[in-house]
This record gives sequence, structure tokens and C-alpha cells, in this order.
Amino acid sequence: MAVRPLSSRAAVWGRHAVLVFFAVLSFYPILVMWFTALRPMNESMRDPFGLPSSLYLENLTTAWTRGRFGNYFLNSVIITAPSVIGVVVLSALAGYGIARFRFRGRMLIFYLILLGLTVPFQSVMIPLYYQLLAMGLLSTYLAVILPSIAFGLPFGVFLMQSFFEDLPQELHEAGRADGCGELRIFWSIMLPLAKPALSTLIVFQFMRTWNEFLMPLLYLQREELRPIPLGLMFFQGAYTRDIGLIAAGVTLATIPVIVVYLIFQRQFVRGLTAGAVK
Repeated sequence: MAVRPLSSRAAVWGRHAVLVFFAVLSFYPILVMWFTALRPMNESMRDPFGLPSSLYLENLTTAWTRGRFGNYFLNSVIITAPSVIGVVVLSALAGYGIARFRFRGRMLIFYLILLGLTVPFQSVMIPLYYQLLAMGLLSTYLAVILPSIAFGLPFGVFLMQSFFEDLPQELHEAGRADGCGELRIFWSIMLPLAKPALSTLIVFQFMRTWNEFLMPLLYLQREELRPIPLGLMFFQGAYTRDIGLIAAGVTLATIPVIVVYLIFQRQFVRGLTAGAVK
């Protein structure tokens, strides 16, 4: 077995050391937040960056009950789940249709959809407010779900169209030769191959909707409809001096994002690097 030269091994170890350094640098603030959430306030004030002497779970239970994070968490799930499902389903269908079907005006439709990437929410939030008010949707979950789907579709269609465009045309032709219809080809052949792109889209849309702050602030004016970002703002205002409780609230808000990323991590990385190497 060939032995690597010393210079080659040193270069590999050097690259790994740089990657480990930046990984620790990125993860350290999260660790500090978790440690603060698991310590009483006097201990955190005495040594802000130290390790907890013991697991102090009262901050988490207080934030969940007194801070009403259970209600905020449920509201975020009710808003985020339909938004993610809507964007994934509509983006997959539209991306597949634009990539695989040749019809007049398909690229014009595609470019019009992509124009949505250039429209910031701040430029349409006031007209959208009055439109939702006229439709009777203001201060309902749909006031955030429908705009979240609309603003997520341009990126979703772009991602799915690019992925389906790179799939070999022979797969489609083989499905037709076996007697499959277009819907069967899409569901049984193309969609399973698109799992990396779908996972990437799920992670991006989940993080975007779960962390959305301005849209719920404008369109959800009832306290019982507040999602986690809004609830965290009001919670921080009520417990400004207790950094342990604030860290516990932030921890509760970030756990779902971390869990979703860990579930789709492998497919997510494959989706980001799809097409990088031919």
C-alpha cells in the first residue's frame, strides 16, 4: 500500500484543521446559548461563557408555560407545514412541466415566475395588507400561509426546473415505452430522483417560513395567532433582565430548524451540489 508523502499528509491535516476551526467558530454561539438556557441567572451573570454546573431545566419549562411558547410553537407549525407543502408540490409540478414539456411560451412563463425573486416583500406589504383585508383574511392563518407560498414559489420553481432539466431524456422515453402516462412518469420515475432537490427546497422554505417575522407582525394582529418569532419578541420584552429565560426561548425556537436540517442533511447537501460535477 502506497504511503502518502509527509507534505501531502500535512496539507490534508492543515485543511481539516481550518475546517474544524471554522466549524467551532460557527457553533460556539449556539453552545453559549444552550449553556445559558441550562443555568440559573446568577450563575450566567457570574460566568457568562462557562459550562453549567448542573442541568437547570426550569428556564425551559418556564418559557414553555409562562411564556406561552407551547401556543406559539403550535401556531408556527400550523403556518409552516401548509406553506412548505404548498411550495414543494406546486414547485415540483411547475418545474417538471416547464423542464419536460415543449410548448409555446413556456420560457416566458418561466421568466415571469423568476421575476418574483426580484420583488422584496417590503415593496408589496402595504397593497397586500389591503388586499387581505378586502378578502376577509386578515388576522387569520391564511394571511401568512398564502403569501409565504407565493414568495417561495419563484425559488422553488427555479430549483426544480433546473434539476428536472438535468435528468436524462432517456428516462422519460423509457417510461413512455413501458406504457406509463405523464403523471405516472412524474410520480414513479422523476419525483424519486428529485429527492435531493426536494429536500433542499423543504429546508429552505421551512427556515424561511419558521423564522418569518415581518409578515406575521403585520397580518396576524390577534395575540392567540402569534408564531414563535413574534412570541419571542414579546417574551424578550417581558423578561429583559433574565438572560436565562431569553436563551431558553431562543433555544425552543431553534430546535425545530436544527431537527429538520439534520433529517434532510444528506439529501440537502446532494441537492446543493447537484450539477456541480458532470
